[in-house]
Amino acid sequence: MSGRMIVICAPSGTGKSTLLNRLKTEYPDLEWSVSCTTRPARSGEVNGRDYHFIEVADFLSQIEEDSFIEWAKVHSNYYGTSKRFVDEGLKQGRKMLFDLDVQGADAMKRIYGREAHVIFIEPPSVEELEKRLRARNTDTDKVILERVENARQELKRKQDYDYLIMNDDVEGAYNKLKAIVERILK
Repeated sequence: MSGRMIVICAPSGTGKSTLLNRLKTEYPDLEWSVSCTTRPARSGEVNGRDYHFIEVADFLSQIEEDSFIEWAKVHSNYYGTSKRFVDEGLKQGRKMLFDLDVQGADAMKRIYGREAHVIFIEPPSVEELEKRLRARNTDTDKVILERVENARQELKRKQDYDYLIMNDDVEGAYNKLKAIVERILK
């Protein structure tokens, strides 16, 4: 039996982490894909659980070795998804959960086609998204403005994926996400 790939794609500040954390709690059999990144760990993040935090030189070396399905430089940092993790997971019939940006979702669709089920989560508005980013108090003004501009570009692509959920109400958005995940897992 082939595994299942559920890819969650959303701009920063959309509430994606909140939805993903609930999903991971309710569906413990979903295997979380831990991406590699060169960005520094945020308070409370754990290496190997939230991300594999690696140095830029190591990341660039892995690019040369073709170790990533997809990788991108986003918000001045590198992010990538391990090719070995995905291929082994599919072969073993595992149910895998991914948190990727638009570029990553595109790469998954390009390589895995219909096996990669992409769910795009959008904010109610760009203004609300910026408000949420500022409320986090984790980024500089420059980074927030960069994330808002990236979000504007990503939102142009929201119709390109398999499913679309607006997160204007966390409970409603989660119920929609849960229904979609149930459908994919069947």
